[in-house]
Amino acid sequence: MEKVIINSYEDFEKLVGQQIGVSEYVELPQERINLFADATLDHQWIHVDTERAKMESPFKSTIAHGYLTLSMLPYLWNQIIEVNNLKMMINYGMDKMKFGQAVLSGQSIRLVAHLQSLSNLRGVAKAEIKFAIEIQGEKKKALEGVAIFLYYFN
Repeated sequence: MEKVIINSYEDFEKLVGQQIGVSEYVELPQERINLFADATLDHQWIHVDTERAKMESPFKSTIAHGYLTLSMLPYLWNQIIEVNNLKMMINYGMDKMKFGQAVLSGQSIRLVAHLQSLSNLRGVAKAEIKFAIEIQGEKKKALEGVAIFLYYFN
């Protein structure tokens, strides 16, 4: 799918209620999970101990941290959309975020995003993006929610 190019509030407005895009899949290998564990100091065995996970985990594998899955959002978002003519953009918050299914080490995820709403706050575009992180080959989503961004157009 081609990247959506936004140059103004009016460009954004045309997408309200529509799917913005779908990213490519990206794999979450054990190496990335281990690096995330090191960065966050979260070395819980279900994420990093492959031998123990094979024996004791209900998944029979290590799993990605939920927050690792969430942290992939900016990378995947960048594949879907390019917003130009900005002074700045702020990650304002998350709503209704729920983890639906664990991502096993080596599985691939992608982002599907819809523009739920857009409002003009005295010249600042507040975009509410309904998102889902899908796992390749799985019906249940890894993560769903609404990401809220503030775009300050020039």
